[in-house]
Amino acid sequence: MRVISGKYKSRPLKPVQGMKTRPTADKVKEALFHRIGPYFEGGAVLDLYAGTGNLGIEALSRGAEHAVFVDKNPQAVKVIKQNLKSVGIQEDTQVYCNEAGRALNALDKRNKKFTFIFLDPPYAVNVLPSLLESISDKGLVTQTGTIVCEHHASIRLPEQIGELNRLTMENYGDTNVSLYIKE
Repeated sequence: MRVISGKYKSRPLKPVQGMKTRPTADKVKEALFHRIGPYFEGGAVLDLYAGTGNLGIEALSRGAEHAVFVDKNPQAVKVIKQNLKSVGIQEDTQVYCNEAGRALNALDKRNKKFTFIFLDPPYAVNVLPSLLESISDKGLVTQTGTIVCEHHASIRLPEQIGELNRLTMENYGDTNVSLYIKE
């Protein structure tokens, strides 16, 4: 696993050992960043269910200014911090060990808004509709923001949830990536 492009291109990222984390495959990551970027002029990132921090780190490498990483597993949080340190981007980040719903509530209380939100929960649980509804209700995505949902190909997400509309859904084998924008 590595950073694919940008300022930190080719830097290796550590996996979470002994866990059932499923880091986003390089081909999927490359395709999704070409769809939403491929490079950015600033913006804030929320990497929810961050695992290794793979997606948020890639966004920072491609020009995002700030990233918040959230995972409820202490071992994953430790790996995220190690990956951020090895890439050298600790100052532009915050890492929280928290459950996704509680993290969204905390970010709402702090009036946070994000240009990019990455949602990559375990495939076995279908929490994306409720997370998208919460993000919409709390107004956590900027007016020009994009939400990237990675999910199993068998899961069909609604075309609209609150103020969020699905822009596209792409298939990569057993993985689908759905993009939502605020309209």
